[in-house]
Amino acid sequence: MANRTAEPTLTLPLLERIPFLFHGFGLKGWGVKNLQRRWEAFRVVSLRQVHSDRVVVVDTVPASPPQADGAVTDRPFLFLVVKTADCLPLLLADPDKRAVAAVHCGWRGTAQGIAEKAVQLLQDRYGCEPGALRAGLGPCIGRDCYEVDEDVRQVFVRASLPLDVFRPVAGCPEKYFLDLAAANIFQLKRAGLHETHLGRFDFCTHCRPDLCSFRRDPLQPGRTINFIGFAQSG
Repeated sequence: MANRTAEPTLTLPLLERIPFLFHGFGLKGWGVKNLQRRWEAFRVVSLRQVHSDRVVVVDTVPASPPQADGAVTDRPFLFLVVKTADCLPLLLADPDKRAVAAVHCGWRGTAQGIAEKAVQLLQDRYGCEPGALRAGLGPCIGRDCYEVDEDVRQVFVRASLPLDVFRPVAGCPEKYFLDLAAANIFQLKRAGLHETHLGRFDFCTHCRPDLCSFRRDPLQPGRTINFIGFAQSG
């Protein structure tokens, strides 16, 4: 199926196969204004992201961005947007219920189970079955570049999350590489998603200059725009 986004954005075939669904992961320099110009029929819902586990229900464009790191909706012509610069953007879609979610998964939100909470909210609010959901994991910092300290690892320990997503950094005591994508894939599978319904990009924001990275460019990281929405309701 043809890529339904305008350059410069990335899309996943898993989500492209859903009729009436539009999604994308913007490259560096592509922002909300580009999104609005490309799809004038859609209204954009952004969030005031605070590295939390809060996921909100969106029925219309709010007067001001909600303080949250995830949003769900079943309303057509709404683009849910999350912004990232190394953190993992997660897009969820139910092709039967025509409900979608956009989630910002940093290490704090991941440790608090934000991916699972988004799945649960889709289930509670719209009757989505986890096994019917499709999940698109956008570009994020890779497992060989995301160095964290022991404090971060201990947060995962207290949250009873698998520690095999951490790998010691050679020669650096109490330093680890964190596989952020793997940590969220674990949670999605635990929430009931099928492995065949998971799509992702296997490259690193820190290593690709056309993607935004706070670790690579801390003074001017920019933000990647990640979006999802349905063109019409059922």
